[in-house]
Formats: sequence, structure tokens, C-alpha cells
Amino acid sequence: MINFIRNESFRGLSRFAAAYAICWLVCGVAVAQPSTELATRAHSALLSAAKFMHEEVAVHGGYVYQVSSDLTLREGEGVAASGTVWVQPPGTPSVGQAFLDAYQRTGEKSLLDAARDAAHSLVNGQLHSGGWQAHIDFEDPNRSKQAYRIDGPARRKAKNISSFDDDKTQSAVRFLATYDAATQFADTKVHEAVQFALDSILANQFPNGGFGQAFEKPPEAPSHPTTAARYPESWSRKYPGGDYWWYYTLNDNNLSRIIDTLLLSAELYQEPRYREAALKAADFLLLAQMPEPQPAWAQQYNFEMEPVWARKFEPPAISGSESQEVLLTLMLVFEVTGNRRYLEPIPRALKYLRSSELEPGKLARFYELQTNRPLFMNTKYELTYKADDLPTHYGFIVPNRLESLERRFEKISSPNFEPSRSSKNLIRPEKSSRPSETQVRAVIDSLDSRGAWVDTGPLRYCKRPEIQKVIKSETFIRNLDVLSRYLAK
Repeated sequence: MINFIRNESFRGLSRFAAAYAICWLVCGVAVAQPSTELATRAHSALLSAAKFMHEEVAVHGGYVYQVSSDLTLREGEGVAASGTVWVQPPGTPSVGQAFLDAYQRTGEKSLLDAARDAAHSLVNGQLHSGGWQAHIDFEDPNRSKQAYRIDGPARRKAKNISSFDDDKTQSAVRFLATYDAATQFADTKVHEAVQFALDSILANQFPNGGFGQAFEKPPEAPSHPTTAARYPESWSRKYPGGDYWWYYTLNDNNLSRIIDTLLLSAELYQEPRYREAALKAADFLLLAQMPEPQPAWAQQYNFEMEPVWARKFEPPAISGSESQEVLLTLMLVFEVTGNRRYLEPIPRALKYLRSSELEPGKLARFYELQTNRPLFMNTKYELTYKADDLPTHYGFIVPNRLESLERRFEKISSPNFEPSRSSKNLIRPEKSSRPSETQVRAVIDSLDSRGAWVDTGPLRYCKRPEIQKVIKSETFIRNLDVLSRYLAK
């Protein structure tokens, strides 16, 4: 998350205004001050929007993806009950981080209060296994089915599987850790929860440095020898089912987000164990690079380090999407360590991916093992070489970021390049430019009389097509960022 390395809107870690001003003074550039009239309007809009989100939209301090404009219906990645909040971004950690960033820029205590409530919402949803699932249930009968730490000893049949999928546990840890540091580790409930989560992550790292998609109890070392990736002798063209989430996974960039989280935590807490685990995970990426003729990465591997099935639309294959994110992660780790061994796999991977383009700007999500033919799924979930009947819920054709990857690699592989060594500034950089007045006015003008930013569009899961006005967490996060950066002192 330098903007090139992690270009994702919910990952900006704010710096204090003094550091921002010093940077500009050192560069010899005057900081453009906001006009008094617009600054007053922006300040009022920021407080109004934050108050409405915190007091009217939040449930138990947490958030979902979107709610109907009248606040009666709520959705995450599915219909959300009245007492349910979402962890998976852009849920509670993402909104909480937006409040925290805005507080650090402006000093408004109400923003810190909202961030605190989001943090405590997550504390109340941490599992005994140490992490989080997609959502947190605050009301029965659903709550009693989950093994939440705060509720006492886990019931025998309570669900206790923590998830790394889609940045669930990682995003919760990153927000809680940044909140913990911003409040000087004074909130004992948050501090203890984050330390427990990080210890659990370390305990569930496989001996070769990899992680599964989910975890419940630490793995047994003898069952997981450290070996390099290899092609299977054969693989089934039909989905076999099974508990794929225990296998080593890169799917949806989960391992990259774990490395981000561990490196950031290592810097915030000055704890070498977190850094060591992050580098061990990066070493797993070196092991997981497939041999020729496809020197890139698969989405998931079995314990013999062979690509395997995950979901019914995710076959054993080389991934055009996850492979690109791996390259970003290896460059990040080089910048943090200065160790050029993390650059060594990159040239041949870039060359391979270039040779695999479907067309300029496009790669296949999946390439058949060894033949390198692009693989797709049809709407019957049958493997095919044709892209004319694709399911719409999944990206089987993905953006090609190779030009920017190549530029970045050329820059950092230069003998004169000086690695940053700071994971915090690389993973969560603050945007350096103040938003334009035109942009700020548009954000202010789109706020309704309640303090809500309302989008036109249907609810996705509630099956109420007549409802076309929704309040989205993504919009709130984006607009709060604009206003708080404009007002940063």
C-alpha cells in the first residue's frame, strides 16, 4: 500500500501534520493553504458526516458494506442482520481506519471516539483461535454459535476458524495496531487483542513460511517439509471438493496482506519476531515460484507444493493475477531489507508474464500447467479454453500491470538505489498532495441534510429492487479522506 506498491484506497496511514509540513519545507515548496470559507464548510461537512456515520449507521461500533438510505436494510457480502457488522473490507477495519486517519490529520476528538468504537467492535468479535471471520454477530442465536474470546471459554460446537481470506484477519490487525500505536498503547483491551492476534498468526505459520487460508490450531511441523514448488504428475479436470482452505495459499493476495501486516506490526511495536515471520513468508514465495516453463505462481499449493484446486472455479493453474501481486511483495521486501535475493525471481517471472498476454493490458487469471494455454470456466463450471461463456461473479480475465511492474523493478534494481528500510511508509503511505478545491466542493455538495453521502444503486442481496438509494462505506471512506487531507494542519 509508495502508491505504486500498494495502490489501494483503504490503506493510507496518516502522519502527523507537523511531519507533513516539514516534508514540504525541506523540499522548498510552499504548502497551499485552504481558503477560509471552504475550510469552514469542509470542517462542518467532515464533522456532520462522521457524526451521522458513527451515531446512525454504526451497529455496536461496527459497519457493513452498505445500508439502505432509510437505514432499515444492511448488507456485507450477503444480507446483514440488525446485530451484525462486517470485518472484511470495506467493513469495520476500513471505516475505523478512515476515522483514525482523519483524527490524526485534524485533531478532532470525535473522530478518535469513532475509531475507538470500531476498534472495540473488533475486539468483541475476535475468536479464540486469534483472528476474525467475515463478520461479527452481536445478537443471538448467531452469536452463541461463534467462539468469541470475550464471551468466555469456547462452547464445544462453536465456530473457531479464523480467516485470512479477502484480508479479513489482516485488515483487523492492521487497524487495531495503528490505533494502538496512535493512542500510545493505552487502551489495554485493544493492545491485548492485537498481541494475541499476532501471536496466533505466528503460531499458525507453516515451517516453510507459508500460511493456509484459514487457521484454528498450529500445524504439526513433521507434516510440512520445506520443499520447492513442482508440477503434479496429473490433475483432475473436475472439481474434487475438499477442505482446500488448510493448504498453502496465495489466493486473493492473502499472503501478501499477511506480509504487509507483519512488517507494519514489526515497525509499530519494534518486535523482531513479526519481521522474522514476514521474511519467512517472503522466503515461501521464493520456494513457491514454479519451475520453467512457467516461472510464476499458483493460487494455492498442497503440502507437496503442487498447485491444487480451491473453489469449483479455481483450478490448479498458474495465476496471472496473484503472480503480479507476488512481484510487488518481493519488491516491497527488498526495499525493507536491502536483500537482493528477493529480486532474483522477478526478471524471469516478468518475461514469462509478458509472453502470456491475451492482448495488450490483459492476462488470463489461469494458465494451464505446463502447456500455458489460458484456462476459463463456463457458466456450468466446466473447464474450457474459450472465454465466451464466463460466470460474471469472478475475474477470469485480469488487468495487466506489467508496464508499471517493469518500471518499478528497473528503478529499485539499479545499483544506486537506496532501500527505504521503513515498512510503515511503504505499506501505508500518506498522499502528499492536498485535494483540489473543486474536488472538496463536490464532496461537500453531495452531502445530504442528515450528513449522509447517498449513492444511487440497488442493494445487492436484499432483493428489494425498488430501493435505489444506499449509503456505502466505500463512499464514506473516500470522501472523509478528501476532507481530512484538505483540512490537515
